[in-house]
Amino acid sequence: MASSWLAYLLPVLFSGTMLHALPTSDAARAFFVFGDSLVDSGNNNYLITAARADSPPYGIDTPDHRPTGRFSNGKNLADIISEYLGSEPVLPYLSPELDGDKMLVGANFASAAAGILNDTGIELNIIHISKQLLYFAQYQRRLSSLIGAEQTTRLVNGALVLISLGSNEFANNYYLFPYSARSREFSLPDYVTYILSEYKQILTKLYDLGARRVLVPGVGPIGCLPAELALHSLDGSCDPEIQRAPELYNPWLMAMLRDLNAQLGGDVFVFVDTQRITSDFIEDPEAFGFANAKDACCGHGRFNAMAPCNLVARLCADRDAYVFWDAFHPTERANRLIVQQFMTGSVDVISPMNLSTVLAVDHIKSQQMRTT
Repeated sequence: MASSWLAYLLPVLFSGTMLHALPTSDAARAFFVFGDSLVDSGNNNYLITAARADSPPYGIDTPDHRPTGRFSNGKNLADIISEYLGSEPVLPYLSPELDGDKMLVGANFASAAAGILNDTGIELNIIHISKQLLYFAQYQRRLSSLIGAEQTTRLVNGALVLISLGSNEFANNYYLFPYSARSREFSLPDYVTYILSEYKQILTKLYDLGARRVLVPGVGPIGCLPAELALHSLDGSCDPEIQRAPELYNPWLMAMLRDLNAQLGGDVFVFVDTQRITSDFIEDPEAFGFANAKDACCGHGRFNAMAPCNLVARLCADRDAYVFWDAFHPTERANRLIVQQFMTGSVDVISPMNLSTVLAVDHIKSQQMRTT
């Protein structure tokens, strides 16, 4: 695990009228987050959109019990990874607080409802992935004005990156309606091939923008989401048709990342099999300390997932007993167990190496660079 990395030890650089200390290789590496509602830390709070989580009871288990824009009762995947990095959660890019020295620890560009394809979430005013990447380039220009281009490149190259995309391609696009435009256009295997070809371009662009270590979770068991059970299941069994999506997508995503790494000549992209990790909770919840892996903690109707989580929703008393917080998103406790597998999982769930190994390898490399 990384050490606590908050001391800025390099000489202070003068830029205009402000002084900004750069982090050394022993300081917290920067962290950048891209993707969808699984990792959005509040960017959508600054948009006029229905895809928001800035009202109670979202955030009920945060220290001040207030909503933050995260689709969770507390912390999401990105926040918990930040803990392992020894730093505070990175701020949303649209937050006015993200300025000055706060930019040195990274930024979160994710936007709820975003997908690989720009027509995913097209009915909502969100930050599509193409715009998230434009914001990343803009961030680097802003940072260069503070610490210079060379130091900005070093910070970005040394950063850890998390990108969470793909789930909305199925839940909110291909399977959104019984005969959606995409399902009429593509068979499922052809659709998976198509979106992975688009994803490869996105990841290549991310590399071109300087990312050198990128965590890429696959698609979770979307046929087991409370929202899908409410629509398609009589007895709480996962929908077999929708479950075909992650079963096809995840192995092909892992193969694509392996090929991309081979082209780039390094282990840039790290695949995480969130389908396998989360399926363990769903198949045997008691083994992980859960009492309920079918119902949403917060919602209405069948499986507590027929209407949004809001102030008049039925709310479970013990959030730690539930895998799912709302109709689509895990509870903080489930997120913690997922990230635990990021950190220590075997190559069966995270490949080519887990995050603990990544941090150790990168730390050794940074030490070697300092002595040469």
